[in-house]
Amino acid sequence: MIVGVHPLAGFDKLLHYRVPDSMHGAVAVGSLVRVPILKMQHLGVVGVIGAPADFPIDRLKFITESLHPYPALTPDLVALAHWIASYYAAPLDSVIETMIPAAVRRGAGVKMRSLLIANGRLSAEEAATLRRRAPAQARLLEFLGRQFRPQPKALVLARTHTQAAVLRALVERGLVHETTERVEREAYADDTALGEAVTTQAPALNEEQKVASAEMASAIASGRFGVSLLHGVTGSGKTEVYLRAIQSALSGGGGVMLLVPEVALTPQTVSRLRTRLEAIAPGHRCVVWHSHLSEGERFDGWMALASGEAKVVVGARSAVFAPVRDLRLIVVDEEHEPAYKQDETPRYHGRDVAVMRAKLCSASCLLGSATPSLESYANAVAGKYRLLQLPRRVDGRRLPAFDIVDMRIEVARQRGPSALSRTLVDALHARFERREQTILFINRRGYSSSMQCRQCGVVEECPHCSVAMTYHRTDETLRCHLCGERRAAPVRCPHCGAPDIRWRGLGTQRVEEAVRRVLPKARLERIDADTMSRRHRFREILGDFRLGKIDILVGTQMIGKGLDFPNVTLVGLIDADLSMHMPDFRANERTLQLLIQVAGRAGRGDRAGEVVVQTFTPQAEAIQFARHADFVGFAAAELKVRREFGYPPKRHLVRHLFRGRNTEKLQFFTKHWSRLAAETLGAAVELRGPTPAPIEKIKDEYRWQLWYFMDAVAPVIGQLARLRAEFQWPDDVTEVLDVDPVNLM
Repeated sequence: MIVGVHPLAGFDKLLHYRVPDSMHGAVAVGSLVRVPILKMQHLGVVGVIGAPADFPIDRLKFITESLHPYPALTPDLVALAHWIASYYAAPLDSVIETMIPAAVRRGAGVKMRSLLIANGRLSAEEAATLRRRAPAQARLLEFLGRQFRPQPKALVLARTHTQAAVLRALVERGLVHETTERVEREAYADDTALGEAVTTQAPALNEEQKVASAEMASAIASGRFGVSLLHGVTGSGKTEVYLRAIQSALSGGGGVMLLVPEVALTPQTVSRLRTRLEAIAPGHRCVVWHSHLSEGERFDGWMALASGEAKVVVGARSAVFAPVRDLRLIVVDEEHEPAYKQDETPRYHGRDVAVMRAKLCSASCLLGSATPSLESYANAVAGKYRLLQLPRRVDGRRLPAFDIVDMRIEVARQRGPSALSRTLVDALHARFERREQTILFINRRGYSSSMQCRQCGVVEECPHCSVAMTYHRTDETLRCHLCGERRAAPVRCPHCGAPDIRWRGLGTQRVEEAVRRVLPKARLERIDADTMSRRHRFREILGDFRLGKIDILVGTQMIGKGLDFPNVTLVGLIDADLSMHMPDFRANERTLQLLIQVAGRAGRGDRAGEVVVQTFTPQAEAIQFARHADFVGFAAAELKVRREFGYPPKRHLVRHLFRGRNTEKLQFFTKHWSRLAAETLGAAVELRGPTPAPIEKIKDEYRWQLWYFMDAVAPVIGQLARLRAEFQWPDDVTEVLDVDPVNLM
């Protein structure tokens, strides 16, 4: 038997090997194997089965080892790896490494534990003799004699304060029987949805939910590839449509994948799904898949899916690579979220990869959002995707009322900038008196965004990055959130010596301080990257919030999506302008998505919700469309602008980023490359740049960028790949291609 192997050895080439007779039947497409290359052993994945056309078979080396009894990648994942490598201009070995968890690549195994049980009982005389001659053995045997079932060996030795040698003597005499069992390391096995009361009873559907569920059931039953976009307002019951679609796929014997944008949302989703699975599909195990799990949890989850023991996986972006067998449905919740885009090689987009994987499996893909990405919405309008709509909240609940506060007037009224407007303060007091809960959102951590001298005007900047340092009042430090640089906050201006140095802008710490001043008795917690240092802290706070132990949550984007708290009746957006004035063509789209998503956390229970939006630009399109929850109107206006200027989704965009420590050399090579690229690609591609990136320096590296606009990615990426291979890059200049970029900073 001859197989072609993709080695994980830093080069993209298929190498052929012979399979020893002892491994026949254990090696298939997708198997993770160890193979010899020169004098080293390397991991590789079997890509094809069959002999090479132009190489003597008798000269082929043998595969050394097959690491697992099941293929690491299903056949569709092998094909998907090739597509990702070609579409996103990524090395194939890096794609394969991304797909396979590190514990699996290292050849980890299942965890076993020893169990002990007494093997019969001693007579009274034998027991007395044993107590006299070997009291430690007698003590251990008496303990086991009181147990009704086998007990873990480690627990028994700890409880009886006994050494392993004592136990060994009893086992050798046949008085104790020792067995082993597999320990299942299952993530969130004891979670209860952060304190949420989850019912196994499926709620009644409204008419729109019935139509959407029927459409999905029909699509899944057809066994053909198709993509559906579920556009439903916040609180419209999209999750229930997901659950009905999952039930349809499982009842047909298929596998299911449910993707969420953030790891933090996984526990809530997993608990809901597991509870419902007990009712709709008993015996089906739900595997959790994301990067924050322990190695043991990841390996056992992978093993359950690879073996076919489990057919349902829930997780963040990387879960799109889970080895689900007979995949019939992929659900991508909050499909618009930037978190689905990977920031390092391979720079894939989880939503788009999910669509391609569904195509390779002839499965259904369901994208859901209250504020779909304009790329997905344009595909739905054009008829490429099926459009399913949920325009109303469940049970006739009203969307929250919007109060837009013009902070220009507020600054004049309060004679200076303030974190909280009078409108928001009054609303906070009213909710606290009624024992209702509030979420305050600002997408910037720290106390203030910068420190500036009022005498000379100099702003304290990071010495390694071209950004202002953020002031953190808790420890009186200035920090760079890009490279991690930290230093003590100055009392006097380091440049002119003036004592008149002050903070500018807002952050979560400053908002927290302002709330404590106006509501000193309120129970308040802050959620941002600075406070979430402990592994389970986020889940603990949300659990307490659901149980009513916290009155007010202040946080960043971590609390802005996907969370469902019925007692939240007020949401405050402290600075709605933060995302609007970024140098990014998606700034308006992201602002509208942020406003609608965060506002959607209010009024999800029986009581009406209210949203207070603080802004210096109240007439901005994004704010006015969000005020009326008019995503369709916004999309029509924004897509018209995108078409006019040729931005996505009108055309594809590829960002080419160049980095180097010598700014003159970087600029020279970037301009030289851009001339060659323009000559090679011709009129089919529009080049813009090169120009400095919006953040020109990060971690002491200067950054320039070039944009390519095109109708189709594949032919252009092929040309760029050939040109990159021929171009002589200096060692101190790095270049990165980002296809369909999300972050343009």
